[in-house]
Formats: sequence, C-alpha cells, structure tokens
Amino acid sequence: MGDARPIQNALLSVAQMTEADRAAVAAGTPACLLMQNAGHAVAQEITRRWSPRPVTILCGPGNNGGDGFVAGMALAQSGWPVRIALLGSKEELRGEARTYAMRWQGGIENVTPTVLEGAALVVDALFGSGLSRRLDPLIVATLAAVAQLGLPLVAVDVPSGVMGDTGESLGAAPAVCTVTFARKKPGHVLLPGRELCGDIVVVDIGIPASALESLSVDAWENDPVLWRAQLPQAKSSGNKYSRGHALLCGGYPMTGAARMAARAAARIGAGLTTIAVPEAAFTLYAATLTSIMVQPLARDGDLARLLSDSRFTAFLIGPGAGVNDSTRNTALEFLNTARPVLLDADAISVFASRTADLQRAIRGPVVMTPHEGEFARVFDVPGDKLSRARAAARRSGAVIVLKGADTVVAAPDGRAVINSNAPATLATAGSGDVLGGLILGLLAQGMDAFAAAAAGVWVHGAAAACFGPGLIAEDLPDLVPTVLRQLERG
Repeated sequence: MGDARPIQNALLSVAQMTEADRAAVAAGTPACLLMQNAGHAVAQEITRRWSPRPVTILCGPGNNGGDGFVAGMALAQSGWPVRIALLGSKEELRGEARTYAMRWQGGIENVTPTVLEGAALVVDALFGSGLSRRLDPLIVATLAAVAQLGLPLVAVDVPSGVMGDTGESLGAAPAVCTVTFARKKPGHVLLPGRELCGDIVVVDIGIPASALESLSVDAWENDPVLWRAQLPQAKSSGNKYSRGHALLCGGYPMTGAARMAARAAARIGAGLTTIAVPEAAFTLYAATLTSIMVQPLARDGDLARLLSDSRFTAFLIGPGAGVNDSTRNTALEFLNTARPVLLDADAISVFASRTADLQRAIRGPVVMTPHEGEFARVFDVPGDKLSRARAAARRSGAVIVLKGADTVVAAPDGRAVINSNAPATLATAGSGDVLGGLILGLLAQGMDAFAAAAAGVWVHGAAAACFGPGLIAEDLPDLVPTVLRQLERG
C-alpha cells in the first residue's frame, strides 16, 4: 500500500461524507438531485428484492427522512401501497427534505408502533450515520416492534442508531439490507454495525470522482486491490534465500502454536523457515517437521549467534512462548536487530506495565497481533476499536493488528484497514498462530509491514472460507496455496 491513498474500497468518515456532499454541490450537482438519486436507489433495491406489498416508511427530521420521502413516492408510483410516518411535522423540515415532503400527496402519521399495522416491509429512514445520541424510547419501541413482528427492514445509509464512524449501536434494529451512498463508512464493517446492516448495497448518487479524490482518505475495507501489487513474486532467477528466511521461537511444553505458525510462513512463500527451540524440545519439533528447520538453543549465546546471521529476514516470537522474563528478553533481542519483527500472544503480554520499554525497543518494522485481552494488558487506550488500534500504533510505532471478526490493522501514520472476510469458523484454537505465521512469511519476503499485515489477515480469512464448517487451525496452512492461486488470477 506504500504511500498511495486509493479511493477504491475507501471507508469515509461521517465528516468526510458530508464534505463530499458539499463538494459535489459546489461542483454543480444540485443537492435535490443527490437526494432524488438516493431515494430512487432505495426504491430500486426494494423492487429488486420484493414484489409489491404494503410498506411503511419511517422518516426522520433530516436528509435521511428526505431520502425516505423520495423512496415512498417512487414506490407509490410503481403501485406499492405506501404508508409514511414522520418524526415531527413536515413544516419543521429544512432544505431538500422539506421540498420532497411537500411533494408527497399521501397522509403523514406520527412514528409509533401503530404505523406498522398491516405492513409487510419497513423502511428505516429515521437517522443516518451521523447520529451520536441514543434513540428516543418511542423510536426504540417502534423499531423493536418491527423485529417482534418479523417484518423485513431496509435501512437508508445505516440502521438508525448505528454510529457511522464506529459501528456502535445506540438502539438500532437489525436490517435485512442497508442502502448507502458513494462509499461505505467504518460503521458498516465494524461490529456490531456490520451485523445490524445485513446486506450492504453501495450506490452511486452522482457525487463526482473529484469530490471523493479530494478527501484525505486513511481507512479502507481490506481487499486485495489495496496490496496485491506488493505480494512477493517468485522469480526464476531467485533462490531460497532471495525468498527470505523466517525465524521463529518455539515454545515448550506448548509446541503446536509455533509449528503451525512456521508451516503458515512457509506456505505463503518464505524460502526458508527455522524454529529456534529449547534443547529439551528439539526431538519433539524435529520429529514433527520436515521442510521446517529446527535449531536447538543449547547454550547461552546460541540465539545471539543466530541473530548475527544477516540471512534471517524476519522474526516471530509469541506462540506458546510463555509469559516470562525469557520471552521478554528474546523479544527485545529480536527488536534490537532492527529487522522486521512480529510480536504475538505471550510476547505482547510480557510487556504489560512495561509499554515504555517496548516503545523504546522498536527500531525497525514491527507488527503486533493482539486480541482484545492482550491489547488491554499493554495499551491503556479508551474508545472504539478503530480509534484504539490507531492510538496504539501511533504511540508504539508498530503496525497493530487488533484481532476479531472485524480485525483492524492500523499503521503508525494513521492509515487503517478493517477486515470483513473472516468467517465465524476462525474462532478456533490456534487460528491466531497461523495468522502470525502468514504475516511473518510476507515480512520475510520483504513486504512492507502494513501491507503484509493487511494481506495476511485477508488471506487468513479467505483460507478459512475455502474450507467451511469443521475447520481447525491445522487445516489453514494447506489452504493458503488455493488462495494464492486465486490472487494470481486476479
């Protein structure tokens, strides 16, 4: 991803989307046309999914409500029975929302659960993504009644109550689908927003490309378009060393985590992979690994001698390492090389209450892959997931991979990607160790730390999706070649 700031797959903050709207109007696109296009897009998605049936449209006091009025008029003109309920009165509306509300020829009711009587479909056009307060109890009751009645809900922009910048819910009801405009927002891909949105449909409402390209985009939904060009490519003139040499520390007696990580690093293309292990564990590791080399650490200074070999191009410590002084000291030795280092699991937890030591030790490219518990032990950062990951990356100087079903990858310069392709089957022991190995393998081959982390996370999710139900972590490394072939085909 380098220094490029692509608009494709961009996630726009609420403020950026407002700025894009303003820029579009300044460039000559009438605001009323933007609203008309938005409302028509909602109606088109509805008619694509359902045959005509009674629909209740819940409209709010702002532009979201205006979109609802436009959608209602379009559906009524197509023969749909439409019932509109408005929060407030149409005389209180402003701008384009007032214009379209005044054009509505039907009745307008108050927003209460009673407006759902006889409905077979509901459109939530109450509040858009800019809402930052809890919903009024009457609105909550109305939306709750939608769910209780089992009525399908179509949301305009976001389900009312979902915060566009964070995905947090302030009382939202789940939608079957959400129609949003120009680009997604972080709240569409962060949990719980992503699940509340249902199917997300992004439509072009006439905002010119120049208005989007002028934005300082710093967040994207993770996708190969962002980093495929940087994926390491094997060359006929290369050799195993030119493809990178990954070094991991293997734990004992917990040995499975590092072995899975090592196989993942090799599968994603590292030319050589070595595990350095305690002497007592050498026989176990050596008997269960073939192409992975095993190096016993029998005497003081053995690790230092390994690190003096410049052919090692990236390091990983953490899986099965144990939360102890030895793990912390080894992590510090790795960081002191200034070569790419990935800290995972126990190698993160050992810096609880020692964050300053960790920050001082970071000299080269570093990726850290904490889950929420490990993150909380090391980084005392409040706020939503995206903000916390960014703050930790900025403070530490490392790329932070804050794991979960909505993994956030954040760079020290503020760039971030949010991953959305991870299936629920990845919630299984050891899958995080495989992820660490994938990122390690890409780092060993010379990939930029932020791009390597984003690519590793996406490949991890795609590999799990290839397998389906019954997945265990050991399956993942052998699924990676299939994903890499798909990436080669584009």
